Amino acid sequence: MKKSILKLAFVSLLLPTVFSAQTSTMTEAEKLEAKKKAEAEKASYAKPYDEAENAEQKIAELVKKAKKENKNIMLQAGGNWCIWCLRFNNFVQTTPELKNLVDENYIYYHLNYSPKNKNEKIFAQYGNPGEKYGYPVFIVLDKNGKQIHTQESGSLEEGKGYSFDKVKAFFEAWKPKK
Repeated sequence: MKKSILKLAFVSLLLPTVFSAQTSTMTEAEKLEAKKKAEAEKASYAKPYDEAENAEQKIAELVKKAKKENKNIMLQAGGNWCIWCLRFNNFVQTTPELKNLVDENYIYYHLNYSPKNKNEKIFAQYGNPGEKYGYPVFIVLDKNGKQIHTQESGSLEEGKGYSFDKVKAFFEAWKPKK
């Protein structure tokens, strides 16, 4: 009886280890599969971020254009490495109502943040929102280049994408008063 109890105790101690090893193996396989799917998805999207571009100079040009066209400037900060950044860009570009809303009211710029070019000076100027919120993060400037809003993207998400209604409301809220 004593041996049976000891065996039972030993098995009950060993069983969770065996199951967790199988679970972690499955989890690793699932993680690998998810990573492959994410890489394939990323590869299918346009790459709007230019690591080599001088962002400071580009934003100065955009301010001139925004003044002339009476539009606000939408800086979508992130990088071609960021699947959520690419998803957002694709969502806006392939949703006619959102694309029109953006085109009519904003000068849109993809502000690069990547290991190759962190644009530290520019991000510091806007309070380093990527450090606080992650990417993508949106920085809205008025036509004079003054920062008027910073928007994290998590609240615009829905499932593995973005909510049409939330994104539309965001763009509507920060368009210039005409």
